[in-house]
Amino acid sequence: MQGIGSLPKVVACGGGHGLSASLTALRRVTDNLTAVVTVADDGGSSGQLRRELGCLPPGDLRMALAALCSDDHEGRTWANVLQSRFTGDGALSGHAIGNLLIAGLWQQLGDTVAGLDMVADLLRTRGRVLPMSSIPLEIEADVIGLAHDTPDEIATLSGQATIAGTPGTVQSVRLIPHGPPACEEAVEAIRDADAVVLGPGSWFTSVIPHLLVPDLGRAILDTTARRILVLNIAPAAETDGFSASRHIELLAEHAPGLRLDVVIADDGFAGTDPHLERYAASLGAELVVEDIGLRDESPRHDANRLASVFSEVLAQG
Repeated sequence: MQGIGSLPKVVACGGGHGLSASLTALRRVTDNLTAVVTVADDGGSSGQLRRELGCLPPGDLRMALAALCSDDHEGRTWANVLQSRFTGDGALSGHAIGNLLIAGLWQQLGDTVAGLDMVADLLRTRGRVLPMSSIPLEIEADVIGLAHDTPDEIATLSGQATIAGTPGTVQSVRLIPHGPPACEEAVEAIRDADAVVLGPGSWFTSVIPHLLVPDLGRAILDTTARRILVLNIAPAAETDGFSASRHIELLAEHAPGLRLDVVIADDGFAGTDPHLERYAASLGAELVVEDIGLRDESPRHDANRLASVFSEVLAQG
């Protein structure tokens, strides 16, 4: 665990833009950083590569690598290249250059983790990026409200892209296949961490899935690290209309026995929910409420403000 004067070892779990936000903030606090990334994306460039090559969807992994790249000119240039997409009307149109690079390295090396580590070395990232599972996963959800004449009828939807865009209300999610294998390096990182961060991000498709991979979820439940939950600035599309405390309740429903040490919430979202502190306490957590949103009023975290909160929270550990 963390030694005197050393930087804390932090594992951040999530996917997409939410994970990028936490990584961008955390890399201002520590270099001992590992991102554990969801691998259930089935849309766009990632979905096409997944279907054609049978590989993990590389998109969320690519975004995490870009978020951890060096701040110097060379590092930022490589990150921009990684994130840029081909234009035009041909077969490559819409593909992120980084997705093709990562998928190509996986094909060449035959080793998912080694390929990600090679890209990390190229970008000189401040941290490591790992998949949450060693195989591509599918998310299945129970949803209500899809039919106007039977609003309480439960329907089953499959696929991250479909679930993320559903007009219905998601009740619960599960992974296909059931009981998938965890990435061993990700499990080891959580067991060795000083802190594990969950969120922010799409709750049902980026945050909760980490708790549903048996060995990974067990590591999160059993770790001696401080478990830190970062709530979204506002309800995302998947949780539109959900209170802040409902977000915490959903975690508990999907991972019975989960305990948290700290819940970080923006003052705007927290201020709309008088029950938030009680729900955080029910999982053993201290509620930390701060102004951590961007000033442009978009529902995004300000990296510097979030980094300041992380610094204070991690110092307490």
